[in-house]
Amino acid sequence: MSIKLVAIDIDGTLINDQRQITPQTVAAINEATKRDVRIVLCTGRPMTGVKAYVNQLGLADSASEYVICYNGALAQATDGTVLAHYTVDFDDYIDFESYCRKQDVSSIIETSDYIYTPNQDINPYTVYESNLVSMPLRYRSMDQLNHMRDSITIGKAMMTDEKEKIDAALANMPQELSDRFRVVRSEDFYLELINKQTSKGVALSALTDKLNLTADNVMAIGNAQNDESMIEFAGTGVAMANSIPHTLQMADVVTENDNNHDGVAEAIEKYVLNA
Repeated sequence: MSIKLVAIDIDGTLINDQRQITPQTVAAINEATKRDVRIVLCTGRPMTGVKAYVNQLGLADSASEYVICYNGALAQATDGTVLAHYTVDFDDYIDFESYCRKQDVSSIIETSDYIYTPNQDINPYTVYESNLVSMPLRYRSMDQLNHMRDSITIGKAMMTDEKEKIDAALANMPQELSDRFRVVRSEDFYLELINKQTSKGVALSALTDKLNLTADNVMAIGNAQNDESMIEFAGTGVAMANSIPHTLQMADVVTENDNNHDGVAEAIEKYVLNA
């Protein structure tokens, strides 16, 4: 069956290391949309970190164009209409944050408006995340966050720290705690926890059903663990050349080029435009 929807991860996939969509990739995506192929950005970012790219691709402010954020915890049309929103329970976050303190690992939560950190000594990975997703960063103590609990909605919680510290914290995490979340590694310095009911693959499957498409109509392109559920769901699951080893192994196909050399354009041209 022909591909009618292309789901694309952002970091390490759609954009290069300068956080830009290259002209060749823009051209390939624009040609696909002209042929009525839907382009759905599927990312761990909040919506604030997606807006610039949907604007650049001409997908903004539409009731019929979609994005998947927070690794599947939020699916919405680009005009802001929410299709599904799976949130992290505040009580579960309290236990997660307590574990992070025991492991001496920094943590954050992302809401619709702000990133909050309970770590007064804010580490550079937390600042990097704030800059990456264009979301303001605020320090709040756990007492302050608890006082705000009824007014904030947690899209995801994260560890943001050195690779070695996150490696150890992940290895030592009690199963009782990890079972409450879907836990995915998006970068060496990030560990992300979202509502266990969802993932990029779950959200993409639901969107595909809404659009009366099947998995065979879908191509998904990614590079990391948090992309694997959508790569597995799609009829054509594509790993970028710069993917982590496990993602390379489980994908249907691997691009010859990485995110710095138009790997996304390569996949779209081969499997959509010239198929």
